[in-house]
Formats: sequence, C-alpha cells, structure tokens
Amino acid sequence: MKGLSKALMSLDVPVGYKYVEDKVINQDFFSVVAHLPTGFVDLLILDPPYNLSKSYDGRLFREKDESDYRQWFSSLVRVAKPLMKKDSTIYVCSDWKTSILIAPILEANFWVRNRITWEREKGRGAAHNWKNNAEDIWFCTVSEDYTYNLDAVKLKRIVRAPYRTESGLPKDWNEEPTGNFRITSPSNLWTDISVPFWAMRENTDHPTQKPEKLIAKLILASSNEGDIVFDPFLGSGTTAVVARKLGRRFVGVEQSRTYCCWALKRLQMASEDASIQGYEDGIFWERNTPASQLKRKRLVSAQSRRLL
Repeated sequence: MKGLSKALMSLDVPVGYKYVEDKVINQDFFSVVAHLPTGFVDLLILDPPYNLSKSYDGRLFREKDESDYRQWFSSLVRVAKPLMKKDSTIYVCSDWKTSILIAPILEANFWVRNRITWEREKGRGAAHNWKNNAEDIWFCTVSEDYTYNLDAVKLKRIVRAPYRTESGLPKDWNEEPTGNFRITSPSNLWTDISVPFWAMRENTDHPTQKPEKLIAKLILASSNEGDIVFDPFLGSGTTAVVARKLGRRFVGVEQSRTYCCWALKRLQMASEDASIQGYEDGIFWERNTPASQLKRKRLVSAQSRRLL
C-alpha cells in the first residue's frame, strides 16, 4: 500500500489538465475543485453518496433532510459544471429516493436526455415493501451538441423464438456456429449487469462499487478514444480502470487513501488485461451467457490456428 500511495497526488494550486491527466487525486472533491482547470472534461461520471447513511472507509455519510441533500447536491453541481466542455455529457448515479431529489436540479442545469434504470440483482428483502434492487443513472448534456455512439453499445441477445422469412432465412437475427443471436439497440432499462462478486477480478470491498460493464456502456456511448473522463467520487477506481481499458484518458478524485490505492492496483491490472466481463469484440452480451461467450472464443481461436 505504501508503494502505491507514492503515485497519488494532491493539489494546492491551480494546474492545467495535462498535469492531472491519467492521475488519481487523493483529496475531497470540494477542496480540490478550485485547482482543477475549467472546460477540460469530455465525460463526467458522477456517483456521489446517495441520501443514505453509509460508511466509506470509516467516513460516515449521514442521511440528510431532503432540503439539506438538495442543497448539498446543488453545490456539487455548481462547482462541477464549469469543469465540463460545452459539448460534454454527465451521467449521474442515484437510487430511487435520491432521484426524486436531484431531478429538478439536473433539469435546471443540463439538458436531461433520459433516465436509465439498471437491475442491481442484489438487495435485501423487505417484509412490508418491494425488494429494492434497481438504481438510476441520469443521462444529461451541457448543450444540444453532444456525443452518442449508438453502434458502440449494442447488445447481443440469444434468440429464443427464431422467426424466419418465407425463404427460410433468419429474420432480424443471425445464425452463428455458436447459436442464434440478435444485435439490438440499447434501451433505458438494463437487465444485463452483474454486480461484482468475490470470484470476479474487478471485485473490491468498496460498499457501492459499480460494475465495469455498466461504466463501459457510459464511456463508449458518450466519449471517443482519447477523450477525458472525469470522476470526482472515484471510489475503488472503476471509472479510471474502464477508461484505460477503452483508450480514454481519465482524472479521478477520491478522499480515501485506501480506495485510491485499490484504484492504482486495478489500473496496473488493467494495463495487463483489458478485458471487461460481458463485453467481447465490441459487443455487450446479455447476462448469464458465459457458456456462449466461451464457445465463441474457442471457435475464433481454432480458426486462427488453422490460418497459421
């Protein structure tokens, strides 16, 4: 941990974006934001504490009165927005209760394009309520000029009702050696995300870690190679790791030194292995299809050996 922490930085004077490019800054965002350059961010991924009482490496974020949380979130948006370019995008993560509080603030500051809801697939049951296992991601832009790469985020699904034309050809699907599949455009309801668990390389002990596959969709959809992706609540580093794997630059801010070191360790691993669970050859696969993905890898490998 001590060796990794030497690579961290902190700022006490204003700097240009080249100084912080591909760096993890170990500070509280509100204390460092005045030293960051204006207008340098192509994509901002904002995953702040939801309005819940939760401990982050010993630091307790307490649930606030609704008015107090709105005020806190408004101050966050107020200092973060000047960092963004005029054609940039911001994605804001929240749970359903927090969404109610932040939606008017986002509408007042950005063009709200959509609200994505993703199935978290985990969650505690409740005796007198529906189990809470979904979260929101608000898709907003600074202006009407923004990046959206549709083809980069299409989803590969298994075809379970393979309709054919009158001549017997596949209708809107592909017949492949490994099975029948359809490439579909993404909707704002995501059911293909797996929350990191103990057997996944990306898993850490961070209490609210986002899956790499989820962040990959945001980065691929709303940035291009070489763009700067900024995360002011970096946590264990998922945004930075995925940015590196996908050929983007990143800047991350995180106040926990432990989380920062986890991020640096994951960045080292990303330089050796750029794979993202559930994302292969430019296509996102639906959840629970590892057998089909493995079969395809073996087929491609066999074909490559024959060509040699």
